[in-house]
Amino acid sequence: MEFMSRFFKDLLLMFRRPMRQQYAALCYRREPKSDHVEVLLVTSRDTGRWIIPKGWPMADKPACGVAAQEAFEEAGVRGCVEKEPIGYYLYNKVLKDDFAIGCKVQVHALAVERLVEDYPEKDQRISRWFDCATAAEQVNEPLLKSLILEFGQKMQGRAA
Repeated sequence: MEFMSRFFKDLLLMFRRPMRQQYAALCYRREPKSDHVEVLLVTSRDTGRWIIPKGWPMADKPACGVAAQEAFEEAGVRGCVEKEPIGYYLYNKVLKDDFAIGCKVQVHALAVERLVEDYPEKDQRISRWFDCATAAEQVNEPLLKSLILEFGQKMQGRAA
């Protein structure tokens, strides 16, 4: 029931005012022992909830470049980002004075090749690997939950 409530709240937001665009990276790896796909989540700076790295458009970068840059800044991730998006999700970005704006987040898969120890937001966030089912449970946004689950199912069908 909570899922449906959030979903309809997201839909209502779309019709109230223009959506703002953001770009995100769904950072993943294959767990070495089992070959299962794992997703890297980070905490948001303001509420501490689990999210994927995301940010606003940058004039000098394509969408996939923004996703890769945000993955580095927020989680210390380096890897290969897909140029084509794997999907999108909607959420309310709460700004100062509890003013919320609707955001549409275009998501790009990023195969993690390495994690660096020193990155810009290291002291502001926590990052953790989750299997796809658990990662989907941790995030709040209904469409992001679905996107993570679908991505996990798709990747399990592929050979390493």
